[in-house]
Amino acid sequence: MTSPTNDTPETGTAAPAETPAMATGGAAAPAKKEKKEDSFIVFLIKLVLIVGIFRSFIFSPFNIPSESMLPRLENGDYLLAAKWPFGYSKYSMPFSLPLLPSRILAGQPKRGDVVIFKAPPGNDVDYIKRVIGLPGDTVQMIGGVLNINGKPVPKVKIEDFVIPVSANTMCARAQFESIDEQGNPVCRYPRYRETLPEGKSYDVLDFGPSNANNPWGIDADNTQAVVVPEGHLFMMGDNRDNSMDSRFPAAEGGGVGLVPQDNLVGRATIVMWSTDGSANWFLPWTWFTAARWNRIGGMF
Repeated sequence: MTSPTNDTPETGTAAPAETPAMATGGAAAPAKKEKKEDSFIVFLIKLVLIVGIFRSFIFSPFNIPSESMLPRLENGDYLLAAKWPFGYSKYSMPFSLPLLPSRILAGQPKRGDVVIFKAPPGNDVDYIKRVIGLPGDTVQMIGGVLNINGKPVPKVKIEDFVIPVSANTMCARAQFESIDEQGNPVCRYPRYRETLPEGKSYDVLDFGPSNANNPWGIDADNTQAVVVPEGHLFMMGDNRDNSMDSRFPAAEGGGVGLVPQDNLVGRATIVMWSTDGSANWFLPWTWFTAARWNRIGGMF
């Protein structure tokens, strides 16, 4: 698509009174064309710059490809993350372009914030977790109960979390498979309400006693006390038995260890779309039947 052009001669000073004589004498000077508007390529460059600035400094979209943040986030959710709350670093830039040598306008996250960050050790994959420990905090799991600075975080059993089985959702274990009142297959998980020292509450899933069946031999329900160093954060997923987080050492495709604050990308703000994965590109009506309409617009 090309921008419209305008070939109307430029307007200038009024023509001299002798114009008729010029017409009978020599030929009039050719009219100058106005400067042609930007080409399509220039338009695309501007568009890319505007989108890049918006995504780098204001909001950026992310999708949820796993169930580590159930029940708050489901596989197939798409959300917007605010980029300004924690400042800006190279990880705020598209493709992590090294345009900023260090974080600027840095802001301190709060316990309970749901954040997107570049996962160590590669720092090239976006993870989403909840901030549990701030610099100076001591974090430990004892018998499946979160302890911060030597005090257990209140954890109260509430109604089970029920989610339909779909292309995006399969039950983590056979024991959680169930049928709803309409006869549809669902997953039914034990759900609890945690309340942090500041009073912020959120729901977590707990499948029961954990084990050390992982490459590091770590029992995620019973961990060593960890003091969060300056400039780092302790992250955990709300799906406590299905999340590789700061309870595990940083490893590609595995745990994240203690996450440097410089790795922060943004804070989750709103779910803008959600799908159960059953849509087919060649069947347009399934784009709507696959949508989880009740999840769209959910705030954090």
